[in-house]
Amino acid sequence: MKTVLIIEDNREVRENTVELLQLAGYNVLDAENGKQGVDIAVKQLPDLIICDIMMPELDGYGVLHMLNRNPATAYIPFIFLTAKAERSDLRKGMEMGADDYITKPFDDVELMNAIEVRLKKYETAGKEIGHGKDSIDGFLNHAAESEHLKLTDSEREVQHYRKKQMIYTQSHRPGFLFYVLKGKIKTFRMNDDGKELITGIYRENDFFGYTPILKEINYEDNAEVMEDAEVMLIPHKDFLAVLSANSSIARQFIKLLSANLNEKEEQLIHLAYNSLRKRVADGLLLVYDRFRKNEKDNPKLAISREDLAQIVGTATESLIRTLSDFKAEKLIEINDGKIVISNEPKLRGMLN
Repeated sequence: MKTVLIIEDNREVRENTVELLQLAGYNVLDAENGKQGVDIAVKQLPDLIICDIMMPELDGYGVLHMLNRNPATAYIPFIFLTAKAERSDLRKGMEMGADDYITKPFDDVELMNAIEVRLKKYETAGKEIGHGKDSIDGFLNHAAESEHLKLTDSEREVQHYRKKQMIYTQSHRPGFLFYVLKGKIKTFRMNDDGKELITGIYRENDFFGYTPILKEINYEDNAEVMEDAEVMLIPHKDFLAVLSANSSIARQFIKLLSANLNEKEEQLIHLAYNSLRKRVADGLLLVYDRFRKNEKDNPKLAISREDLAQIVGTATESLIRTLSDFKAEKLIEINDGKIVISNEPKLRGMLN
């Protein structure tokens, strides 16, 4: 059963709308002002939001702005309710990312049609695909399917790379979106002293290299093979065709990129302020989550100490000492140089 949130300060309109949607088989949440609506949306994560524009406490624009800033709510379908006198202000709402609007007074059929269309479009475009980088991978696959545009195809060029081989380097012009068929890839940046910081790890079924295509700039990082890999090369024009084929898809992708940016900002904060033990624990878990195939899998992490140090942002010697401490505390095991996590809950719950 889909859940719809109604944010409307007019009691009669709100109650009538709630009753109509309940009769139509929806689970309905309601809020009488914008601040209450944002709180409910964050806690309940409805499948669709219908929101009045002119309200006390926080108006509809403010509601949409706050929800767009939160990765958990950023791509929930959003429909504005507006009085006829407010139609001139609708452009502002649509530019902010609203998906549709309904003019009051509205009839039952108009409302139901708008809801059904938006829910269907977001399902086919891959709405329910999680957050962060994995959501972008899922999004690209779902978006391509929904628009009948094949990003991945057996006819595309596939390159075979050996461990330590570079796929691209900083300052080169991007020509392809990359799709990992086999192996693992890392992206990293270097400072003026030649020290590396790993910015991403990509495995089977992951896409990478999309940011410079969108920004129309040269690569700002480097991509290197961590273990022997097969990578499909997707011409950048085909990638852009998927985004330009549907404005709803393009908006979703922008929101997912915003969520990715928030994750990168969190990573920088952790590097700046977390203790070394906490950073090493987080780095291990990041690699663990990227290497594991499913929730029950407990992989042996075949990652060099240099690479792990570059993820954590510390010297290799400091990383090795911390890993030795973790081993003594039975948080991890080390066999033939490979790391196995023994106590995942304790690592995840490690305090700063």
